[in-house]
Amino acid sequence: MYREAERLQLPCGELLLRTAQESDAALLLQYLKTVNAETPFLSQEPEEITLSEEEERRFIRHQRESDACLMLLGFLDGAYIGACSLTGLSRLRYRHRAEVAIALYQRYTGRGLGAAMLGRLCEIAREQGFEQLELEVVAGNLPAIALYKKLGFAVFGSFPNNIKYPDGRYADAYWMMKQL
Repeated sequence: MYREAERLQLPCGELLLRTAQESDAALLLQYLKTVNAETPFLSQEPEEITLSEEEERRFIRHQRESDACLMLLGFLDGAYIGACSLTGLSRLRYRHRAEVAIALYQRYTGRGLGAAMLGRLCEIAREQGFEQLELEVVAGNLPAIALYKKLGFAVFGSFPNNIKYPDGRYADAYWMMKQL
Protein backbone atom coordinates (compact mmCIF):
# COMPACT_ATOMS: atom_id res chain seq x y z
CA MET A 1 0.00 0.00 0.00
CA TYR A 2 1.03 3.62 -0.52
CA ARG A 3 3.60 4.62 2.09
CA GLU A 4 4.98 7.87 0.78
CA ALA A 5 4.38 11.55 1.02
CA GLU A 6 3.93 13.76 -2.00
CA ARG A 7 3.47 17.42 -2.78
CA LEU A 8 0.91 18.78 -5.21
CA GLN A 9 1.09 22.34 -6.45
CA LEU A 10 -2.43 23.80 -6.56
CA PRO A 11 -3.65 27.33 -7.36
CA CYS A 12 -4.32 27.89 -3.63
CA GLY A 13 -0.87 26.67 -2.50
CA GLU A 14 1.23 23.58 -1.95
CA LEU A 15 -0.70 20.53 -0.76
CA LEU A 16 1.32 17.90 1.09
CA LEU A 17 -0.31 14.48 1.25
CA ARG A 18 1.17 11.96 3.63
CA THR A 19 0.14 8.86 5.50
CA ALA A 20 -1.00 9.23 9.10
CA GLN A 21 1.65 8.54 11.74
CA GLU A 22 1.06 7.41 15.31
CA SER A 23 2.40 10.81 16.41
CA ASP A 24 -0.66 12.38 14.70
CA ALA A 25 -3.09 10.87 17.24
CA ALA A 26 -3.83 14.07 19.20
CA LEU A 27 -4.09 16.11 15.99
CA LEU A 28 -6.56 13.62 14.50
CA LEU A 29 -8.73 13.43 17.63
CA GLN A 30 -9.05 17.22 17.75
CA TYR A 31 -9.75 17.30 14.01
CA LEU A 32 -12.54 14.71 14.38
CA LYS A 33 -14.20 16.69 17.17
CA THR A 34 -13.95 19.93 15.21
CA VAL A 35 -15.15 18.73 11.80
CA ASN A 36 -18.06 16.82 13.35
CA ALA A 37 -19.09 20.06 15.12
CA GLU A 38 -18.73 22.17 11.97
CA THR A 39 -21.16 20.29 9.75
CA PRO A 40 -24.29 18.14 10.06
CA PHE A 41 -23.11 15.98 7.17
CA LEU A 42 -20.77 13.66 9.09
CA SER A 43 -21.80 10.55 10.99
CA GLN A 44 -21.04 11.53 14.57
CA GLU A 45 -21.75 14.19 17.14
CA PRO A 46 -18.51 15.72 18.51
CA GLU A 47 -19.11 14.29 21.99
CA GLU A 48 -19.10 10.79 20.50
CA ILE A 49 -15.39 11.12 19.76
CA THR A 50 -14.19 9.43 22.94
CA LEU A 51 -11.10 7.53 21.84
CA SER A 52 -8.01 8.02 23.93
CA GLU A 53 -4.77 9.02 22.23
CA GLU A 54 -3.50 5.47 22.74
CA GLU A 55 -6.62 4.03 21.06
CA GLU A 56 -6.15 6.44 18.16
CA ARG A 57 -2.47 5.43 17.89
CA ARG A 58 -3.55 1.76 17.69
CA PHE A 59 -6.07 2.64 14.96
CA ILE A 60 -3.38 4.49 12.98
CA ARG A 61 -0.98 1.57 13.47
CA HIS A 62 -3.63 -0.83 12.12
CA GLN A 63 -4.16 1.44 9.09
CA ARG A 64 -0.43 1.57 8.42
CA GLU A 65 0.01 -2.21 8.73
CA SER A 66 -2.95 -3.05 6.50
CA ASP A 67 -2.55 -3.83 2.81
CA ALA A 68 -6.12 -2.69 2.20
CA CYS A 69 -6.37 0.56 4.21
CA LEU A 70 -4.87 4.00 3.81
CA MET A 71 -5.35 7.30 5.62
CA LEU A 72 -3.91 10.38 3.91
CA LEU A 73 -3.54 13.65 5.76
CA GLY A 74 -3.54 16.92 3.88
CA PHE A 75 -1.45 19.99 4.74
CA LEU A 76 -1.83 23.24 2.79
CA ASP A 77 1.33 25.32 3.04
CA GLY A 78 2.07 23.48 6.30
CA ALA A 79 -1.40 23.85 7.88
CA TYR A 80 -3.38 20.67 8.54
CA ILE A 81 -6.62 20.77 6.50
CA GLY A 82 -8.20 17.30 6.80
CA ALA A 83 -7.97 13.67 5.82
CA CYS A 84 -9.24 11.10 3.38
CA SER A 85 -9.24 7.35 3.73
CA LEU A 86 -9.48 4.17 1.75
CA THR A 87 -10.77 1.00 3.43
CA GLY A 88 -10.74 -2.19 1.42
CA LEU A 89 -13.45 -4.72 2.17
CA SER A 90 -12.03 -7.88 3.68
CA ARG A 91 -14.27 -10.74 2.59
CA LEU A 92 -12.90 -12.65 -0.37
CA ARG A 93 -15.90 -11.92 -2.61
CA TYR A 94 -15.70 -8.20 -1.79
CA ARG A 95 -11.97 -7.59 -2.08
CA HIS A 96 -12.39 -5.75 -5.37
CA ARG A 97 -14.28 -3.02 -3.47
CA ALA A 98 -13.16 -0.24 -1.13
CA GLU A 99 -14.91 2.48 0.82
CA VAL A 100 -13.63 6.05 0.67
CA ALA A 101 -14.22 8.97 2.99
CA ILE A 102 -13.05 12.55 3.24
CA ALA A 103 -13.55 15.46 5.61
CA LEU A 104 -11.89 18.86 5.62
CA TYR A 105 -12.10 21.72 8.04
CA GLN A 106 -14.87 23.93 6.65
CA ARG A 107 -12.52 26.88 6.08
CA TYR A 108 -10.68 24.77 3.48
CA THR A 109 -13.68 23.57 1.48
CA GLY A 110 -14.55 24.95 -1.95
CA ARG A 111 -10.91 25.48 -2.97
CA GLY A 112 -10.24 22.29 -4.94
CA LEU A 113 -8.40 20.63 -2.05
CA GLY A 114 -10.96 17.86 -1.55
CA ALA A 115 -10.92 17.13 -5.28
CA ALA A 116 -7.12 16.91 -5.27
CA MET A 117 -7.03 14.67 -2.19
CA LEU A 118 -9.84 12.34 -3.23
CA GLY A 119 -8.64 12.28 -6.83
CA ARG A 120 -5.22 11.10 -5.68
CA LEU A 121 -6.84 8.53 -3.37
CA CYS A 122 -8.78 7.14 -6.35
CA GLU A 123 -5.53 6.83 -8.33
CA ILE A 124 -3.87 4.98 -5.45
CA ALA A 125 -6.88 2.65 -5.16
CA ARG A 126 -6.60 1.80 -8.87
CA GLU A 127 -2.84 1.21 -8.50
CA GLN A 128 -3.56 -1.16 -5.62
CA GLY A 129 -5.94 -3.22 -7.76
CA PHE A 130 -9.30 -2.08 -6.43
CA GLU A 131 -12.03 -2.10 -9.06
CA GLN A 132 -14.85 -0.27 -7.32
CA LEU A 133 -14.98 2.62 -4.83
CA GLU A 134 -18.01 3.35 -2.67
CA LEU A 135 -19.13 6.06 -0.29
CA GLU A 136 -22.16 7.24 1.61
CA VAL A 137 -23.16 10.92 1.59
CA VAL A 138 -25.99 12.86 3.22
CA ALA A 139 -28.45 13.75 0.46
CA GLY A 140 -28.47 17.44 1.45
CA ASN A 141 -24.69 17.77 1.13
CA LEU A 142 -24.87 19.21 -2.37
CA PRO A 143 -21.25 20.45 -2.61
CA ALA A 144 -19.92 16.99 -1.67
CA ILE A 145 -22.27 15.26 -4.11
CA ALA A 146 -21.11 17.61 -6.88
CA LEU A 147 -17.47 16.82 -6.01
CA TYR A 148 -18.08 13.07 -6.07
CA LYS A 149 -19.90 13.28 -9.41
CA LYS A 150 -17.04 15.39 -10.83
CA LEU A 151 -14.68 12.56 -9.84
CA GLY A 152 -16.82 9.93 -11.57
CA PHE A 153 -19.02 8.64 -8.74
CA ALA A 154 -22.72 8.07 -9.42
CA VAL A 155 -25.70 7.57 -7.12
CA PHE A 156 -26.78 3.94 -7.01
CA GLY A 157 -29.19 3.98 -4.10
CA SER A 158 -30.65 5.94 -1.23
CA PHE A 159 -31.18 5.39 2.48
CA PRO A 160 -34.29 7.19 3.75
CA ASN A 161 -33.99 8.56 7.29
CA ASN A 162 -30.37 7.41 7.42
CA ILE A 163 -29.43 9.96 10.08
CA LYS A 164 -31.49 11.15 13.03
CA TYR A 165 -30.24 14.36 14.59
CA PRO A 166 -30.57 15.15 18.31
CA ASP A 167 -33.40 17.59 17.55
CA GLY A 168 -35.45 14.79 15.96
CA ARG A 169 -34.91 15.74 12.30
CA TYR A 170 -33.93 13.05 9.80
CA ALA A 171 -31.65 13.15 6.77
CA ASP A 172 -31.54 10.78 3.83
CA ALA A 173 -28.27 9.53 2.39
CA TYR A 174 -27.07 8.32 -1.00
CA TRP A 175 -24.86 5.35 -1.75
CA MET A 176 -22.44 6.39 -4.49
CA MET A 177 -20.03 4.22 -6.45
CA LYS A 178 -17.26 4.61 -8.99
CA GLN A 179 -15.85 1.87 -11.25
CA LEU A 180 -12.09 2.17 -11.60
